[in-house]
Amino acid sequence: MFKEFKKFVMRGNVIDMAVGIVIGAAFGAIVKSLVDNIIMPPFGLLLSKVDFSNLFAVLKYGNPGGPYASLAEAQAAGAISINYGVFIMSIVSFLIIALAIFLVVKGVNKLKKPEPVEISTKECPYCFSTIPVKATRCPHCTSKLD
Repeated sequence: MFKEFKKFVMRGNVIDMAVGIVIGAAFGAIVKSLVDNIIMPPFGLLLSKVDFSNLFAVLKYGNPGGPYASLAEAQAAGAISINYGVFIMSIVSFLIIALAIFLVVKGVNKLKKPEPVEISTKECPYCFSTIPVKATRCPHCTSKLD
């Protein structure tokens, strides 16, 4: 059983996947910081100094009762809330990550050389039937081909 496990773990794709997950987690942290600290503050400023991390709706007040000045204050009081500002920031983070992955994949695809396409058929110039490329005579109309 240990040999099977070792064989499974040492396969190339498992190790590649593990490296991808670790790098993805680090990249996610960078993008979260980018969204929280660089992108959302100017958006908040444009929208009348709105702090997206403090956009929430209280469903049930905690102890002490509201109103609460911030999400942290509401959570400390034990209030139940819908934190739609944090959700908006998560959507922006997702879109940035998706764009970054799209650009990376697009760049990698440009670096790959396309596989040469082997042409295996051609068209007979006399009867317009599809025939093998190596044919010297058309099997349909029996014309001699160059």
